[in-house]
Amino acid sequence: MRIAMIGTGYVGLVSGACFADFGHDVTCIDKDEKKIAALHRSEILIYEPGLDELVATNVKAKRLDFTTDLSKPVTDAVFIGPGAAIISRSTMARVTRSSASW
Repeated sequence: MRIAMIGTGYVGLVSGACFADFGHDVTCIDKDEKKIAALHRSEILIYEPGLDELVATNVKAKRLDFTTDLSKPVTDAVFIGPGAAIISRSTMARVTRSSASW
């Protein structure tokens, strides 16, 4: 399966590397060109035990790639039916007292 993971933070990069390690072809996309350039240089900007090795192994196996260009992974996507999308968001919008319904 081809997976496009949007974001290369703690959730996106770790999830993308794990999906790649399960044998899927994963493209991690981020708008931050500096983060993508660092990942292409094998520089992991977050700390998660074993992540550097997991990323390196899957990049070498050509199951994990990084880009700032959303168009190619989306263009290459195959629609496989309702319920086929998995969306994960870890960065929560800041909730203010006026917008919260507690």
